[in-house]
Amino acid sequence: MDLPVTNTRLGASAAPDEAVQRARVEQAAIKFEAFFVGQMLRQMRQGTQALAGEDSPFKDRIHQDMLDIADTQVADTMARQRAFGIADVILRQLMPTAAPLVATALKSGPDPVALTGEGAGASPADPLEQAPTP
Repeated sequence: MDLPVTNTRLGASAAPDEAVQRARVEQAAIKFEAFFVGQMLRQMRQGTQALAGEDSPFKDRIHQDMLDIADTQVADTMARQRAFGIADVILRQLMPTAAPLVATALKSGPDPVALTGEGAGASPADPLEQAPTP
């Protein structure tokens, strides 16, 4: 038996509006992607420190707090840009009806890694074909 919960005092339905629900799910997906990317960056930094030599600047832990803050900022920025696509996959799983909106939003914006100038339109194999032979 599914009855909507209503606030008798205000007479309003407690069920959130679909747009509000979608925004909450999207924010949660973006935050998860930021967390995931942040964890990858932290693991990368720990691996770099473990492999660094004794005289390497990467071995020094003096600036660790600032590097953690920087990693968090980079992860947040990448998640907002949906660089890894983790948030999009989560949205497709949790809200299948929103999948066309996600695909449209991704295709409508400019390609952040598109080449401009002389490299535009070149395929990855082109530089190899033009390489001088020894």
